[in-house]
Amino acid sequence: MIFNKERECMSREDLRKLQSEQLVKIVAHAYNNVPFYKKKMDDLGVKPEDIKSIDDITKLPFTTKQDLRDNYPNGLFAVPNSEIVRLHASSGTTGKPIVAGYTAHDIDNWAEGVARCLSAYGASKEDTIQVSYGYGLFTGGLGAHDGATKLGATVLPTSSGNTAKQIMLMQDIGCTGICCTPSYALYLAEEINKSGVRDNIKLKFGAFGAEPWTENMRKELEEKLGIKAYDIYGLTEISGPGVGGECECQDGTHLWEDMFYPEIIDPVTTEQLPAGTEGELVFTTLDKWGMPMLRYRTRDLTHLNYEPCRCGRTAVRMGRILGRSDDMLIIRGVNVFPSQIESVLLEIPEFQGQYFITVDRVNNVDTFDIDVELRPEYYSDDMNAIVALRSKLQGRLQSVLGIKPTLHIVEPNSIARSQGKAKHVIDKRLLK
Repeated sequence: MIFNKERECMSREDLRKLQSEQLVKIVAHAYNNVPFYKKKMDDLGVKPEDIKSIDDITKLPFTTKQDLRDNYPNGLFAVPNSEIVRLHASSGTTGKPIVAGYTAHDIDNWAEGVARCLSAYGASKEDTIQVSYGYGLFTGGLGAHDGATKLGATVLPTSSGNTAKQIMLMQDIGCTGICCTPSYALYLAEEINKSGVRDNIKLKFGAFGAEPWTENMRKELEEKLGIKAYDIYGLTEISGPGVGGECECQDGTHLWEDMFYPEIIDPVTTEQLPAGTEGELVFTTLDKWGMPMLRYRTRDLTHLNYEPCRCGRTAVRMGRILGRSDDMLIIRGVNVFPSQIESVLLEIPEFQGQYFITVDRVNNVDTFDIDVELRPEYYSDDMNAIVALRSKLQGRLQSVLGIKPTLHIVEPNSIARSQGKAKHVIDKRLLK
């Protein structure tokens, strides 16, 4: 049984009291059981007894992804291995992965967070939810699975891949919800419409996360699949999907502050920023005991809105992720986020949402190339029409990005589709 709305709708005063109590406990736990945190706090001259309320959080040290790599695999675990019931690892393709350890209590809290999200999307035990996130070391599959199970829904654990079979099962079983990356959902939508089975699909909602996506992609998914498309947010280092999710109002992602305390900081100065200001998202886990995280720098760029939501939930709402400070491309001195390109593509009806960016440096000058696809009905041998569309898109991108890319219009469906997290960029400058 999941929590009722008591935790999601409690007053800010009661919530801050709970956060303060939890912070005091988790800081003492981390200090006494994780040598890394003891040294970090000692270096700052901070002892556990100095942390008396949530207002003291700024006294604590930051944690970064590099800290997790440096302490690979279990140097940040705060309990004996006998209390760790599951391990997950990041999906990074270079170097050592980030390993996260969970106690049984942590797993239950994680499932609780996902169940809250699914409930906010209107899901119940009457639904059949297809989980098309990858199962395994990636947190998406098992995280969504456990949350749907805790809600009491029927789970179809398809994992990722084998798209034809996924669509067949989706029809035959009558799945009403789906959990996957937004890029894979778009691919599924393309294949469903191409195969002419759209009328057989009974999906009502989708829980999409694990990569940034835009309002324009939401509109496209909702139109092509006939669903309500919701954001679900999480990260391996904190708790996988279910750290937060949208509600029926689709006006920001509620973060479950009783378990995860969010801050926004200036990514350069690391100073805490006021509500509503865009900056880097930082989390402190308040009720995670296997591997507590103090002020973890997510590198996600967003803002927080503390105004009560129309749905009645008082949990803070996070704005859409604008990008990641470590994914940002600096091209000829201009900051470029891949999500900006996707947003522009989906504004122009002739283009697909698929793209691939190649950045290089030739004769000490940055080059910026983008492969894009026209929708099949607009792709032809009429070069004048193709040139006109390329010019239209190039002008819009230059206006939004502040820099002119070199556009290459490629054949429909020639850009590789992803069945997990989409890869949209290769920066060849880093390979030289």
